[in-house]
Amino acid sequence: MASHWTAANIPPQTAKLALITGANSGIGFHAAKQLAAKGCTVILACRDLQKAEAARDRILVELPEASLEIISLDLASLASVRSAASTFLAGGRTLDLLINNAGVMALPKRQLTPDGFEMQFGTNHLGHFALTGLLLPAILSAPAARIITVSSIAHKSGVIRFDDLQWNHGYKPWPAYRQSKLANLLFGFELQRRLDHAHTSARSIVVHPGVSATNLFAAGPGKGSGLLAKIVPPFIELMAQSDAQGALPTLFAAVSPDAQGGLYYGPDGWREMRGWPVEVKAEPQAYDEDAAARLWQISEELTGVRFKF
Repeated sequence: MASHWTAANIPPQTAKLALITGANSGIGFHAAKQLAAKGCTVILACRDLQKAEAARDRILVELPEASLEIISLDLASLASVRSAASTFLAGGRTLDLLINNAGVMALPKRQLTPDGFEMQFGTNHLGHFALTGLLLPAILSAPAARIITVSSIAHKSGVIRFDDLQWNHGYKPWPAYRQSKLANLLFGFELQRRLDHAHTSARSIVVHPGVSATNLFAAGPGKGSGLLAKIVPPFIELMAQSDAQGALPTLFAAVSPDAQGGLYYGPDGWREMRGWPVEVKAEPQAYDEDAAARLWQISEELTGVRFKF
């Protein structure tokens, strides 16, 4: 049997440039650290600059030679997304790797972004949709760029509520989260179709980390005093793998010669909750090309961002 793919398999990344959203903790942090260890210049794109600086310092303690930069990015705010993208583009550099990693999960009460979108849909999907579209010129200028979008096994029972995307009626934390994670898959797969149609060398790949012990749980379902807040911590302790292990599908998709555009990678263990990175299958609704095209058009209208291939 072939050996498992681990961070030791990452080839040299010298002269490569990566931008990772939410790189100050969890999967994004470990992806940043492992890429930096192989010589990649990594931009930590984070909402909280103090946390970003703390993350950078943590990496530099282990890797004093690491090349790390910080950019301010709040995915919930289209103004912030535009500002971050224009700041990056002003540098005139190509972008080899965009990792759409940041997210919010199962917020107990319905919250809106500054632009009036439901917070999970606005942050997890629309923010990354807009960022990718705005950075596309730098991505397509790189010789073989990759765009990695992090979804979740939560997409499995996800439904895109085209009649009420923003959950104006009957908000439920988990279904809203599942919708946003299904949107990530629809977006990632549709992006690959459009990259192919434009005859580009870029790859769009979707991944999920299984069940990983990140601060997503504490910030979402672990909050409050309800039953979920009591159940989540022991469940995570029992079932979850480390965030370093959870970062492996992201890293595999980002650097492995075997990772193919338009595919989906996650852990190989029971119900894909933990394990080593392999190709996995999404649920049928993630491969619905009509729904993907419809979501794409709506996303362009809501964000004002048009992809120029």
